[in-house]
Amino acid sequence: MKAGILTGGGDCPALNAVIRAVTFKLEKAGSTVIGFLDGWAGVLENRTMPLSRASTQHILHLGGTVLGTSRTNPFKKADKDVPRLLATLKDQKLDALVAVGGDDTLGVATKLFYDHKVNVVGVPKTIDNDLSSTDYTFGFDSAVNVAMEAIDRLHTTAEAHHRCIVVECMGRSAGWITMYAGMAGAADLILIPEKPLGIPEICSRIAKAKERGQRYFIVAVAEGVKLDTGPVTQGGAVDQFGHERLGGVAEVLAGAIEKGTGVETRHVVLGHIQRGGNPSAFDRVLGTRYGFHAAELVLKRSFGRMVALRGMNIVDVDLREATGETKKVPMDLFSVAEEFFV
Repeated sequence: MKAGILTGGGDCPALNAVIRAVTFKLEKAGSTVIGFLDGWAGVLENRTMPLSRASTQHILHLGGTVLGTSRTNPFKKADKDVPRLLATLKDQKLDALVAVGGDDTLGVATKLFYDHKVNVVGVPKTIDNDLSSTDYTFGFDSAVNVAMEAIDRLHTTAEAHHRCIVVECMGRSAGWITMYAGMAGAADLILIPEKPLGIPEICSRIAKAKERGQRYFIVAVAEGVKLDTGPVTQGGAVDQFGHERLGGVAEVLAGAIEKGTGVETRHVVLGHIQRGGNPSAFDRVLGTRYGFHAAELVLKRSFGRMVALRGMNIVDVDLREATGETKKVPMDLFSVAEEFFV
């Protein structure tokens, strides 16, 4: 058997753990493994590298992906690019393809399986933790820990200067990183797409807390939060999947808070620092387990499936189920955090 693997979408801690596990398991079973470079772009352009136990032995702890990644969408120009993609798979004589990515990457994999009969297995990857059918995606824990540490550090400077600091975390339409990092970092307010607060209410809460004697504030906000004036974007540019580039909500909100409360306010955008660096222990183990079970699905020729975490167990689900809808932060979790708001 010959199998390929690709990593698509945004880079993410523990991608290399998945690559390593898939390679180890398949090679041990006598299979040949290749990696496509730069996500779906590598498949379109037939750019590959051989993978082996020797070449992946020591990549577990590394951040990023040794295969590279991109946000290429073969279905944006389907008439031209899908035939190119299928020609590459035929040229490589692949028996199976492991696609590691978020909803966009796995959405492509779903179409390839159901519409073009490509033997695909999916592995859920996103720091946003917003993929359906799995309790956690690898990369989320690492990103949360980075954001939490940043909030921890901002407490000291906010306290020293009696300021409000607004911290912008990643999260387009689901606020998982902001929710977890805000709770763990004892943020005074947490603003997520699922439950945004209006600017008047935010200012009222901070002003009343100031009257009670509170001298500094931390506000955690997801980049996808829509303020009273709508979403904050960077110029309206979109990627190949039609997503606008978000960013800037913290700056807008900081200005509104300072104007509305008189509290000196600063903003911090964590941005891509949340994606970078070495993966946490949790993500290294989860990525390894995902890769191992994805390889098992390949060997069993159980295609059109995605590996997932349910409780402490690794299961597999239909790719259509995994990409059907965005997984939102549940309101019972938000209600716990809300008990600690100013």
